[in-house]
Amino acid sequence: MVKSSKPKTQRKLKPTPRQRAKAYVHYHKDGTVWAKGKRIGETPTGYWEWFRKDGTKSRSGHFDHGKQTGEWTTYDQMGRVYKVTVKRPRPS
Repeated sequence: MVKSSKPKTQRKLKPTPRQRAKAYVHYHKDGTVWAKGKRIGETPTGYWEWFRKDGTKSRSGHFDHGKQTGEWTTYDQMGRVYKVTVKRPRPS
């Protein structure tokens, strides 16, 4: 039998019912919300937001299988849009 030197490609599997995205909230030490979004296991997925200790939004964007994708928005200290960055998917 001859072994191929090509690496096997991994298929991205759809989540099973047990792997559905669950809401997740992470807190600053003072108890205010630092980040919130959804995770499948430990992997971030979907829309996420990060907040400063005063409650203003600092950043937001989407994850796809744990990788940043699409538009990511950074906000100034007043909560106004400061910058929008487009994250392109990286080749796997």
